[in-house]
Amino acid sequence: MENSAELIGLMSGTSGDGLDIAYCRFEKGDSWKYEILHAVTVPFPRDLGGLLQNSHLLSSEQLTQLDVDFGAWMGKQVREFCSQNQVTPRAVCSHGHTVFHQPSKCYSLQIGNGWALHRQSGLQVVNDFRMLDIQLGGQGAPLVPIGDRLLFGDMDFCLNLGGIANISMEENGKRLAFDTCPFNLLLNPFAEKLGAPYDDRGKWASEGKVNVDLLTKLNNLDYYQRKGAKSLGREDMEAVYFPLLVNSGLEEKDILATLVEHYAVQISQIIRRHSTNPTPKVLITGGGAYHDFFISRLDFLLDSNWEKAPVSSTLIEFKEALIFAFLGYLRILGINNVLSDVTGAEEDSCSGVIYG
Repeated sequence: MENSAELIGLMSGTSGDGLDIAYCRFEKGDSWKYEILHAVTVPFPRDLGGLLQNSHLLSSEQLTQLDVDFGAWMGKQVREFCSQNQVTPRAVCSHGHTVFHQPSKCYSLQIGNGWALHRQSGLQVVNDFRMLDIQLGGQGAPLVPIGDRLLFGDMDFCLNLGGIANISMEENGKRLAFDTCPFNLLLNPFAEKLGAPYDDRGKWASEGKVNVDLLTKLNNLDYYQRKGAKSLGREDMEAVYFPLLVNSGLEEKDILATLVEHYAVQISQIIRRHSTNPTPKVLITGGGAYHDFFISRLDFLLDSNWEKAPVSSTLIEFKEALIFAFLGYLRILGINNVLSDVTGAEEDSCSGVIYG
């Protein structure tokens, strides 16, 4: 079995700001080692970005067209990236853009057509990482924990703060992971009302006042009472969270402050509940890693009894793309890459569809 390769990982997250492309090297010895050799975020063209943001509202014909167009667009970006960096990866491994995520109904849809991506990039493609796990009775999420275990095993907690926040940890020899709460999917729309695509460093949230009534309603939502494997989707934002926020009648800064407090409460409770280390080491990645106000509130609620792992901006911004490259490599090697302990499926699986 080969023990090293270079692959490209693609991530189009729920925040919808662009396509992350990471060219990564993996090497298998006594343990797995990784290196991000080149990485870039390609902003979506305005028209494409708008279609992706509203993809859940499109007709079946429009969605089918977007699936193909987005796959082809990603393939062109990969081809240009490889040309600029003079690299030839083993394969390109794509998460795709999530349109629907309803594991209770046995489906999840990530668009970015594999054949179109293969044709335009000229490379082998691995995508569709969720559906096998869902058919095995799992959530199809989270998928990142296998990478957390094998690439970041020295961390007590791996916390990713993207459109939705998720956390991963080892407990009693098993990997435990789940979505903790929303994050940028709720913050960004209210920042946009204040005139910016996001709340830079959490400045606006820090100027707002926490509304106790709204905070209580958020913390009492059914999702936080559920145990075991669980995940959030855009549908939950629209059906549950946004109505609460909009109907609160609060100013935008107060909504931002209350959301940040809600996130800090939920995440600090999880770290306290699951930590076996008096000062757990926490790796924080994703756009929310730059949200200084959230970090300060988390620190306050943890009584400063934790260690924020030093991390490069490259890893903060490209960890998920890195791990999808890793998932694709495991799929090519025939090694299980989805953990039933975290998804709730009947068994571990080697997931992903290979094109080319």
